[in-house]
Amino acid sequence: MKIALIGYGAMGKLIKTLAEEKGHEIAVIIDESDADLRAEKLAEKFSGVDAAIDFSIASAVKRNVEACLIANVPLVEGTTGWNSEKQSVKVLVIEKDGAFVFGANFSIGVNLFYKIVDYASELFAKIEDYEAFIEEQHHSRKLDAPSGTALKLKEIVAGHINKDFSVSTTRAGRIPGTHRVGFDGHADQIQLEHLARSREGFASGAILAAEWIGGKKGFWEFTEVMDEILSEPPA
Repeated sequence: MKIALIGYGAMGKLIKTLAEEKGHEIAVIIDESDADLRAEKLAEKFSGVDAAIDFSIASAVKRNVEACLIANVPLVEGTTGWNSEKQSVKVLVIEKDGAFVFGANFSIGVNLFYKIVDYASELFAKIEDYEAFIEEQHHSRKLDAPSGTALKLKEIVAGHINKDFSVSTTRAGRIPGTHRVGFDGHADQIQLEHLARSREGFASGAILAAEWIGGKKGFWEFTEVMDEILSEPPA
Protein backbone atom coordinates (compact mmCIF):
# COMPACT_ATOMS: atom_id res chain seq x y z
CA MET A 1 0.00 0.00 0.00
CA LYS A 2 0.92 3.64 -0.48
CA ILE A 3 0.06 5.46 2.73
CA ALA A 4 -0.21 9.17 3.52
CA LEU A 5 0.68 10.15 7.08
CA ILE A 6 -1.11 13.20 8.48
CA GLY A 7 0.81 14.35 11.53
CA TYR A 8 4.45 13.45 11.98
CA GLY A 9 5.02 13.47 15.69
CA ALA A 10 5.99 10.43 17.75
CA MET A 11 3.00 8.41 16.49
CA GLY A 12 3.55 9.35 12.86
CA LYS A 13 7.21 8.35 13.02
CA LEU A 14 6.36 5.02 14.65
CA ILE A 15 3.67 4.26 12.07
CA LYS A 16 6.19 4.99 9.31
CA THR A 17 8.68 2.51 10.81
CA LEU A 18 6.13 -0.27 11.34
CA ALA A 19 4.40 0.25 7.99
CA GLU A 20 7.70 0.04 6.11
CA GLU A 21 8.61 -3.12 8.03
CA LYS A 22 5.37 -4.62 6.67
CA GLY A 23 6.30 -3.66 3.11
CA HIS A 24 4.10 -0.56 2.77
CA GLU A 25 5.33 2.73 1.31
CA ILE A 26 4.90 6.08 3.05
CA ALA A 27 4.15 8.14 -0.04
CA VAL A 28 3.19 11.45 1.61
CA ILE A 29 3.90 13.07 4.99
CA ILE A 30 1.73 16.00 6.09
CA ASP A 31 3.27 17.95 8.97
CA GLU A 32 3.11 21.40 10.59
CA SER A 33 4.36 23.08 7.41
CA ASP A 34 1.02 22.11 5.79
CA ALA A 35 -1.14 23.48 8.62
CA ASP A 36 -2.50 26.40 6.59
CA LEU A 37 -3.45 24.37 3.50
CA ARG A 38 -7.12 24.31 2.61
CA ALA A 39 -8.79 20.96 1.98
CA GLU A 40 -8.67 21.35 -1.81
CA LYS A 41 -4.90 21.95 -1.84
CA LEU A 42 -4.26 19.21 0.69
CA ALA A 43 -6.23 16.76 -1.48
CA GLU A 44 -3.76 17.32 -4.33
CA LYS A 45 -1.00 15.80 -2.19
CA PHE A 46 -2.95 12.52 -1.89
CA SER A 47 -2.82 11.61 -5.57
CA GLY A 48 -2.04 7.90 -6.01
CA VAL A 49 -2.37 7.14 -2.28
CA ASP A 50 -4.26 4.02 -1.11
CA ALA A 51 -5.07 5.22 2.42
CA ALA A 52 -4.31 8.04 4.85
CA ILE A 53 -3.65 7.74 8.59
CA ASP A 54 -4.25 10.83 10.73
CA PHE A 55 -2.66 11.37 14.15
CA SER A 56 -2.55 15.16 14.13
CA ILE A 57 -4.74 17.57 16.14
CA ALA A 58 -8.48 17.71 16.76
CA SER A 59 -8.94 21.12 15.13
CA ALA A 60 -7.61 19.75 11.81
CA VAL A 61 -9.80 16.63 11.62
CA LYS A 62 -12.66 18.18 9.61
CA ARG A 63 -10.24 19.59 7.00
CA ASN A 64 -8.39 16.29 6.74
CA VAL A 65 -11.65 14.40 6.24
CA GLU A 66 -12.73 16.84 3.52
CA ALA A 67 -9.36 16.53 1.75
CA CYS A 68 -9.50 12.73 1.74
CA LEU A 69 -13.07 12.76 0.43
CA ILE A 70 -12.04 15.08 -2.42
CA ALA A 71 -9.11 12.78 -3.24
CA ASN A 72 -11.24 9.62 -2.82
CA VAL A 73 -8.76 8.26 -0.27
CA PRO A 74 -9.88 6.15 2.75
CA LEU A 75 -8.98 7.81 6.06
CA VAL A 76 -8.00 6.16 9.34
CA GLU A 77 -8.62 8.76 12.05
CA GLY A 78 -6.57 8.25 15.20
CA THR A 79 -6.81 11.79 16.56
CA THR A 80 -8.99 12.26 19.65
CA GLY A 81 -10.86 15.25 21.06
CA TRP A 82 -13.16 15.87 18.05
CA ASN A 83 -16.25 14.10 19.47
CA SER A 84 -18.40 17.21 19.09
CA GLU A 85 -17.94 17.02 15.31
CA LYS A 86 -18.51 13.28 14.95
CA GLN A 87 -22.08 13.54 13.66
CA SER A 88 -21.25 16.18 11.05
CA VAL A 89 -18.22 14.16 9.88
CA LYS A 90 -20.41 11.04 9.61
CA VAL A 91 -22.96 12.89 7.47
CA LEU A 92 -20.18 14.22 5.24
CA VAL A 93 -18.56 10.80 4.75
CA ILE A 94 -21.87 9.13 3.91
CA GLU A 95 -22.99 11.94 1.57
CA LYS A 96 -19.69 11.78 -0.35
CA ASP A 97 -19.61 7.95 -0.37
CA GLY A 98 -16.27 7.97 1.42
CA ALA A 99 -14.39 5.47 3.58
CA PHE A 100 -13.55 6.40 7.16
CA VAL A 101 -12.42 4.46 10.24
CA PHE A 102 -12.13 6.15 13.63
CA GLY A 103 -11.39 4.87 17.08
CA ALA A 104 -11.09 6.15 20.60
CA ASN A 105 -8.10 3.85 20.76
CA PHE A 106 -6.48 1.84 17.95
CA SER A 107 -4.63 -0.49 20.30
CA ILE A 108 -5.58 -4.07 19.50
CA GLY A 109 -5.23 -4.90 23.20
CA VAL A 110 -7.59 -2.10 24.22
CA ASN A 111 -10.19 -3.31 21.72
CA LEU A 112 -9.99 -6.78 23.22
CA PHE A 113 -10.29 -5.09 26.64
CA TYR A 114 -13.54 -3.45 25.43
CA LYS A 115 -14.99 -6.91 24.81
CA ILE A 116 -13.94 -8.17 28.25
CA VAL A 117 -15.50 -5.09 29.89
CA ASP A 118 -18.68 -5.54 27.86
CA TYR A 119 -19.06 -9.13 29.03
CA ALA A 120 -18.19 -8.29 32.65
CA SER A 121 -20.68 -5.41 32.72
CA GLU A 122 -23.42 -7.69 31.45
CA LEU A 123 -22.68 -10.11 34.30
CA PHE A 124 -22.47 -7.49 37.07
CA ALA A 125 -25.67 -5.80 35.90
CA LYS A 126 -27.48 -8.91 37.14
CA ILE A 127 -26.13 -8.54 40.71
CA GLU A 128 -27.69 -5.63 42.59
CA ASP A 129 -24.89 -5.40 45.17
CA TYR A 130 -22.17 -4.20 42.79
CA GLU A 131 -21.53 -0.66 41.57
CA ALA A 132 -19.26 0.21 38.65
CA PHE A 133 -16.47 2.79 38.42
CA ILE A 134 -13.89 3.80 35.81
CA GLU A 135 -10.43 5.28 36.41
CA GLU A 136 -7.96 6.54 33.81
CA GLN A 137 -4.44 7.91 34.17
CA HIS A 138 -2.09 9.51 31.63
CA HIS A 139 1.04 11.63 31.44
CA SER A 140 0.67 15.36 31.99
CA ARG A 141 1.04 16.19 28.27
CA LYS A 142 -2.24 14.50 27.33
CA LEU A 143 -4.77 17.28 26.76
CA ASP A 144 -8.20 15.61 26.55
CA ALA A 145 -9.73 14.42 29.80
CA PRO A 146 -11.43 12.05 30.24
CA SER A 147 -9.62 10.18 27.50
CA GLY A 148 -11.49 8.96 24.45
CA THR A 149 -10.87 5.42 25.68
CA ALA A 150 -12.45 6.19 29.07
CA LEU A 151 -15.50 7.65 27.33
CA LYS A 152 -15.80 4.53 25.18
CA LEU A 153 -15.55 2.35 28.30
CA LYS A 154 -18.27 4.47 29.93
CA GLU A 155 -20.49 3.89 26.89
CA ILE A 156 -19.89 0.12 27.07
CA VAL A 157 -20.58 -0.14 30.82
CA ALA A 158 -23.66 2.10 30.59
CA GLY A 159 -25.03 -0.21 27.92
CA HIS A 160 -25.65 -2.76 30.69
CA ILE A 161 -25.64 -0.87 34.02
CA ASN A 162 -28.32 1.76 34.58
CA LYS A 163 -26.98 3.16 37.88
CA ASP A 164 -24.82 6.28 37.66
CA PHE A 165 -21.10 5.65 38.05
CA SER A 166 -18.01 7.84 38.17
CA VAL A 167 -15.18 8.32 35.68
CA SER A 168 -12.07 9.71 37.38
CA THR A 169 -9.10 11.26 35.58
CA THR A 170 -5.44 11.78 36.54
CA ARG A 171 -2.83 13.72 34.56
CA ALA A 172 0.67 13.69 36.06
CA GLY A 173 4.30 13.19 35.18
CA ARG A 174 5.01 10.33 32.79
CA ILE A 175 2.22 7.94 33.81
CA PRO A 176 1.61 5.45 30.98
CA GLY A 177 -1.92 5.24 29.60
CA THR A 178 -3.86 3.24 32.18
CA HIS A 179 -7.57 2.37 32.21
CA ARG A 180 -9.40 0.49 34.97
CA VAL A 181 -12.98 -0.66 35.18
CA GLY A 182 -14.07 -1.81 38.62
CA PHE A 183 -17.10 -3.39 40.25
CA ASP A 184 -17.38 -2.79 43.98
CA GLY A 185 -19.64 -4.75 46.34
CA HIS A 186 -20.03 -5.17 50.08
CA ALA A 187 -17.80 -8.23 50.27
CA ASP A 188 -15.24 -7.64 47.52
CA GLN A 189 -14.07 -5.64 44.55
CA ILE A 190 -13.14 -6.79 41.04
CA GLN A 191 -10.91 -4.65 38.81
CA LEU A 192 -10.06 -5.01 35.12
CA GLU A 193 -7.04 -3.02 33.90
CA HIS A 194 -5.29 -2.19 30.65
CA LEU A 195 -1.85 -0.54 30.78
CA ALA A 196 -0.12 0.65 27.62
CA ARG A 197 3.62 -0.10 27.67
CA SER A 198 4.31 1.75 24.40
CA ARG A 199 2.69 3.44 21.42
CA GLU A 200 3.36 0.40 19.25
CA GLY A 201 -0.08 -1.10 19.92
CA PHE A 202 -1.81 2.06 18.63
CA ALA A 203 0.39 2.23 15.54
CA SER A 204 -0.14 -1.45 14.68
CA GLY A 205 -3.90 -1.07 14.99
CA ALA A 206 -3.96 1.99 12.74
CA ILE A 207 -1.99 0.14 10.05
CA LEU A 208 -4.34 -2.84 10.41
CA ALA A 209 -7.31 -0.50 9.88
CA ALA A 210 -5.67 1.01 6.77
CA GLU A 211 -5.14 -2.49 5.35
CA TRP A 212 -8.73 -3.47 6.16
CA ILE A 213 -10.54 -0.45 4.70
CA GLY A 214 -9.18 -0.84 1.17
CA GLY A 215 -12.08 -1.25 -1.27
CA LYS A 216 -14.71 -0.48 1.38
CA LYS A 217 -17.06 2.47 1.83
CA GLY A 218 -18.76 3.84 4.92
CA PHE A 219 -18.27 5.32 8.38
CA TRP A 220 -16.71 2.71 10.64
CA GLU A 221 -15.55 2.50 14.24
CA PHE A 222 -12.41 0.44 14.88
CA THR A 223 -14.40 -1.80 17.24
CA GLU A 224 -16.40 -2.90 14.16
CA VAL A 225 -13.18 -3.63 12.27
CA MET A 226 -12.03 -5.80 15.17
CA ASP A 227 -15.41 -7.58 15.25
CA GLU A 228 -14.96 -8.58 11.61
CA ILE A 229 -11.36 -9.67 12.10
CA LEU A 230 -12.19 -11.72 15.22
CA SER A 231 -15.10 -13.41 13.44
CA GLU A 232 -12.83 -14.72 10.68
CA PRO A 233 -11.70 -18.35 11.02
CA PRO A 234 -8.02 -18.86 11.93
CA ALA A 235 -5.64 -18.97 8.96
